[in-house]
Amino acid sequence: VQLQAYGGGLVQSGGSLRLSCVASVRASSSGAMGWFRQAPGKEREFVAATTWSGLKTYYSDLVKGRATISRDNAKSMVYLEITGLIPEDTAVYYCAQPSVYGKDLTQESSYDYWGQGTLVTVSS
Repeated sequence: VQLQAYGGGLVQSGGSLRLSCVASVRASSSGAMGWFRQAPGKEREFVAATTWSGLKTYYSDLVKGRATISRDNAKSMVYLEITGLIPEDTAVYYCAQPSVYGKDLTQESSYDYWGQGTLVTVSS
């Protein structure tokens, strides 16, 4: 399984960005996908996740109301759009897939496959 995240860049505070992740294969029967981020000097943290159908989505309180996770299964793509970006959103953003169905999608330990990350920098 290979995941590739892209779409990061330098954005001004208040702006928006859409990150994309392409998966080479569906890693598990669940087909769930998640986004995490790691800011400099901090632990990696959950951002958003979605089930295969896209009917269930989960968001961190830090981005709830500003982020939207979506997917296009025909293209093996998952997207994360964040609006109203703030400097605290600066981080490397990773997409990930679990290999086992039914795990807590908000937990980093539930994921087995990770993309290489894409850097988002929000200037004040």
